[in-house]
Amino acid sequence: MSLLDADVAGAAGSGKRPGPVRLDGVSKAYGRGRTALLALDRVSLDVRPGEFVCLLGASGCGKSTLLSLVAGLDPVTGGSIDTGGHRVSMMFQEPALFPWLTVARNVEIAMRLRGVGREERRASAAALLETVRLTGFGHKRPHELSGGMRQRVALARALAQDADLLLMDEPFGALDAMTRDILHDELERIWRERSLTVLFVTHNVREAVRLGDRVILLSSRPGRIIEEFGVDQPRPRRIDSTEVAGLAATITDRLRTEVSRHAQ
Repeated sequence: MSLLDADVAGAAGSGKRPGPVRLDGVSKAYGRGRTALLALDRVSLDVRPGEFVCLLGASGCGKSTLLSLVAGLDPVTGGSIDTGGHRVSMMFQEPALFPWLTVARNVEIAMRLRGVGREERRASAAALLETVRLTGFGHKRPHELSGGMRQRVALARALAQDADLLLMDEPFGALDAMTRDILHDELERIWRERSLTVLFVTHNVREAVRLGDRVILLSSRPGRIIEEFGVDQPRPRRIDSTEVAGLAATITDRLRTEVSRHAQ
């Protein structure tokens, strides 16, 4: 199933207000028998509607796998996932843009599948490109843009899917610090305005504290939830603030302990 197929399928609901996202004892194994690789082991998590939850852990702990399971792009091996009636969209680490389409048409494609009219699509795409600081680039093709600019197009396209649940897999990792900081502000504004529920994967501990209501720490493979950190600091936050740095240091120490344990 493609991301756009997942979005269309998720949009076909009863019209009720979305409920919490629930993961109950979710496991994922690749392969069978003695050679099977267990990526996730009995992960249980509730995400409230409108909550911004960041998933953090060492490389290979199953964070991206977890997002793919929630998106319905991969079946679970054990347990269950209930997305609570949310429409789901996902933003990958890589932009995954269609190279034969212009930037604007890449943003418009999800709206076309929803039957949005041409003029509304064009106006919405232009507004989204302005949001991600790409005004005037709608006629360009992906190969004409830098890596960071392509990722901003991917963000605009994810927002264009008009989803209730936005899954984001290290979306800002390739961007420079200033652009990332601007997009943090824009993402937070859009999250509030649209009442989005966000599951956000990152390796950047400060980014997790800057954005999240909660930070969920996963163990090294197989991925299990080993600790949860509530972020009680008022918004908007600055990534270089003393408060963000202090909690990030605490989480980093816990992550370092987990990585060291796994390396022994």
